[in-house]
Amino acid sequence: MTQPMAYDMAQPMSNLRHFGIRRAVLVLPLVLLVGSAAGQSKKSKYSCDEPNPQQLCNAGNTCGSPAMPCEVDVKRTNYAASATPLIPGAKGNSLFCVRPGTTVSWKSASKNTGFVVDPSETSPFDPGGAIIGGSDKAVSVVAKTSGCYKLSVGACVSGALNGMCANANTEIIITQ
Repeated sequence: MTQPMAYDMAQPMSNLRHFGIRRAVLVLPLVLLVGSAAGQSKKSKYSCDEPNPQQLCNAGNTCGSPAMPCEVDVKRTNYAASATPLIPGAKGNSLFCVRPGTTVSWKSASKNTGFVVDPSETSPFDPGGAIIGGSDKAVSVVAKTSGCYKLSVGACVSGALNGMCANANTEIIITQ
């Protein structure tokens, strides 16, 4: 009785292993190249990260004037908070612009809603600091410092069943 040679079974396995290694060596650089290109082409979702964000301001997204206040409705939506300037066609948490000297009135038209608007470390408003109000308390501040600002917006609804509070980010540009 002759014994089968050990390399008879090992040879096909060895070929498959070498084929897999060769394929990985060929595919890996392609995957890395595509991943690198995708990472470089990603743009920030924030307008304030653009080179010249003030160019994004136009009549359709500018709210109020030094003679007329800009009103912003802060509310709790199904999944987040929302800050919407009272501009025709404005969407929640979209970029909006105001001119220096404009009074920005933060309020909530939703019943039993409290809100906090946090401009973080550098507030463009006078008075500075967090803006805390609600459905029964509008808060007015004056836009002072030109620039683009990311604002954190939080809204809470008293008695809500599915999470009382939510937050989101919005951006405001105070033009020059």
